[in-house]
Amino acid sequence: MNRFFSLRLLAALALVVGAASVAHAEAPKTPSLKVTTLDGGSFDLAQQRGKWVVVNFWATWCTPCIQEMPDISAFVAGRKDVTAIGLAWEDTEKTELDAFAKEHPVKYPLAQVDVYKPLDDFETPRGLPTTYLIAPDGTIAKKFVGPVTGDDLAKAIAAKK
Repeated sequence: MNRFFSLRLLAALALVVGAASVAHAEAPKTPSLKVTTLDGGSFDLAQQRGKWVVVNFWATWCTPCIQEMPDISAFVAGRKDVTAIGLAWEDTEKTELDAFAKEHPVKYPLAQVDVYKPLDDFETPRGLPTTYLIAPDGTIAKKFVGPVTGDDLAKAIAAKK
């Protein structure tokens, strides 16, 4: 093989490997999430395929979290193509969370996650509330940090359709 051909072959291989790496790096993330809800049920994100899913990290002490919960609840209740899970991101007793849920009812399940053992497929929240919008194919469509409204969710869904 001549030197020019060898260099062209190496360059072509580098382009193929580089393109494959970029394609792999840009593949949408499909997170998994299985939790036991406060009412003793279970929530499995994989079983929600075909629907939009709102994954909302919140805490009982978080005023913006409490303020957004009724709006998220109304949004979920008003759409057949959307479901949600509220994840309490705090180290507290279940009895306190149960009392909170009675005082602040929502139309979607609530669960507590262990702040000392963060979820594998979601970033540790750096601020609350933090909300992920999961697309019907199971990929993360959008991440919101700070309060979210039903209008925000509707706009994010419309932008991805």
